Amino acid sequence: MQFFGIALYLGALLLIGVLASRRMKDLRDYFAAGKDLGFLAVAFSARATGESAWLLLGLTGMGAAIGVKAFWVVLGEVLGVAAAWLLMSRRFHRLTRRYDSVTVPDYLESRFRDKSQNLRRVAALTLVIFVTIYVSAQIDATGSAFESFLGWNYFVGALVGFAVVMIYTVSGGFLAVVWSDVFQGTLMVIGLAALPIIALIHMGGWGEVSAALATADPNLLSWSGGMGWTATGIASVLGLALIGLGFLGSPQIFVRFLALRNESEISKGTATAIIWTIIADSGAVLIGLCGRAILVGSDLGNGGQDVLPLLVEQLLPAFLVGIYIAIVLSATMSTVDSLLVVASSAFVRDYHQQIKNPELTDTSLLSMSRNTTFVLAAIAFAIAIAVAIAVPGRTIFWFVIFGWSGIAATFCPTIILSLAWTRFTARGAMAAMLAGFVGVPLFKFGATALPGVTGLFFVELSELPPAFLLSFIIGILVSLSDRSGQEQLADIGDELSAGSDH
Repeated sequence: MQFFGIALYLGALLLIGVLASRRMKDLRDYFAAGKDLGFLAVAFSARATGESAWLLLGLTGMGAAIGVKAFWVVLGEVLGVAAAWLLMSRRFHRLTRRYDSVTVPDYLESRFRDKSQNLRRVAALTLVIFVTIYVSAQIDATGSAFESFLGWNYFVGALVGFAVVMIYTVSGGFLAVVWSDVFQGTLMVIGLAALPIIALIHMGGWGEVSAALATADPNLLSWSGGMGWTATGIASVLGLALIGLGFLGSPQIFVRFLALRNESEISKGTATAIIWTIIADSGAVLIGLCGRAILVGSDLGNGGQDVLPLLVEQLLPAFLVGIYIAIVLSATMSTVDSLLVVASSAFVRDYHQQIKNPELTDTSLLSMSRNTTFVLAAIAFAIAIAVAIAVPGRTIFWFVIFGWSGIAATFCPTIILSLAWTRFTARGAMAAMLAGFVGVPLFKFGATALPGVTGLFFVELSELPPAFLLSFIIGILVSLSDRSGQEQLADIGDELSAGSDH
């Protein structure tokens, strides 16, 4: 019965790929769905892409491991999603329409009048590198999901998930990605809303759950996780809440704003995205809390990441267990497919067509786009397998957040400043992107290895906030010193004003 539920899900994805491939005419369709998407498709696709496997396995595990403190992640995500839609989406959509941009590097080159194409090179290179790492984290989560739910060999599970994503993404491109995201995003939000309700009914209400949590560890009911409101405790909370920074310009999310049919879809999309985030993220934390209360004495895995499969097996019949496996796979695949199309666009359009062979037409590159998508996915698969062998004690949260942080620190400060500050130049943008790109591994691995460095800033705060701040500051300082670049952008104020809501 479990296999029947999974088979239905995988069959639906393959059908989506076939149907989308019939709508595929040129490169604009493959990378931006013809820029003709409605609010529901964009909102669900952006949210499904923005969450990934870390929501189903990582955040549920975090709820089990650290308790109500995990709700700071929910707050950060809601604020990040709301800010992206309310403060940035409309202006970004208008400017990309004005520039006729198909990719985020397209937008950056037009916004900064960068005739050297160096900015496009940097954007494309950093996208390919960190997106490949992020995709490998999702493939790793797929293998872990099959292993936890069905007892499959990890490597077989990772290979199965990889194969299905390849078929529908390579064949249908961005349109298949978006259609599948609507389907998968619906599964995710329903599953994350339903399971905690079932668990609460099983336990007899929140009072029984909280009593069980207090018995297991009183710190599970502390908003600071028992650390108190010391400097370290505050840094730890900020490290969770500032995960939402990654929604403020990451290409895999903002390409959806670029693909909107028109800006009248934005208000409805904003409400949809925020409601989805509140329900799904809160449900994930509650699943972890309820699982910790119900599964007393069980081994919940590294970082508690086995709490969801164990809770599902405890409370639900076999067929629904299969559906929840599909939901976990949805969280994984909805991110993998989106990232692969973004990385493929970075190489094929932003490098091969726009820089190396400008004479090539969009139509002639469709086959290369599919081949590139497959090759990048294969590289990501190899990385996932290598990490699984080399780091057996890793958690899904750590692996995913590293890739997420790399993309966010590289692009988000640059996108924010490009939309809000007229004096932001191409040289400043390039410096900001390089600083963010280098900052993530620096703060993740380098700074913490220095003698005398405490856990306050570099460990509890995590790598994203300091790398994000470094990118932001470097971008501003370099732009302020770039007189010629500011002169080249003398008329940019008119474009930004035209993109404003007022």
